Amino acid sequence: QVQLVESGGGLVQAGGSLRLSCVVSGRIYSLNGMGWYRQAPGKQRELVATITSDGITTYTDSVKDRFIVSRDNAKYTAYLQMNSLKPEDTAVYYCKADVDLLDMMGGSQGEYDYWGQGTQVTVSS
Repeated sequence: QVQLVESGGGLVQAGGSLRLSCVVSGRIYSLNGMGWYRQAPGKQRELVATITSDGITTYTDSVKDRFIVSRDNAKYTAYLQMNSLKPEDTAVYYCKADVDLLDMMGGSQGEYDYWGQGTQVTVSS
């Protein structure tokens, strides 16, 4: 139906940068809000940043002024630019998309949430 594929994770030294991408594909009638979440070992998954289809963004306090979320609606892709990375940013990062599913008549079948498989970000001190 709908697939999300994240990429761009890796190992980086503290103070470095990474750019994550999340490509959405499948039976998309409309791609609505998107969000980036992360889950560190032994911790609950937490919201990092969100972006609406109009480009309105929100951030959790710990990443404000360091991370930038953006999207390219034509490419069904969201990005997370992560700067000044800290060891505490180490986690698996997940992308979530709110998608209106395309039905067989060309209309919307309803809005559903979809998750990507996650990409590991490791920041060394």
